[in-house]
Amino acid sequence: MNIFDTIKNAIPQSSMDVFVRTTDIASYMPGRVRLYSKQLVNNADLERQVQAHLGTLSEIERVETNIATGSLLITYDPERLRANAELRRVEEYMRSHARRRAS
Repeated sequence: MNIFDTIKNAIPQSSMDVFVRTTDIASYMPGRVRLYSKQLVNNADLERQVQAHLGTLSEIERVETNIATGSLLITYDPERLRANAELRRVEEYMRSHARRRAS
């Protein structure tokens, strides 16, 4: 990878990239990721926005949120998700930045 690829990968490419990069990626395994967001704690408006936005993505099967803890659990079919270049990039970021991960 050259320096330009490194810089490109460091710059968020979309609003989804920005959202993911402002959350704590607690765990990742293909098809399941758990995120924590301090901004989501006791924030029903943000919860609705997250649910609405992620609910529009056909590649995502289910999104569970908990505003008491700021937790998001996202389940998806890995092969279907990876067919979308933007979501594949987001998954790669989550895999490489998760505190706990399974291959």
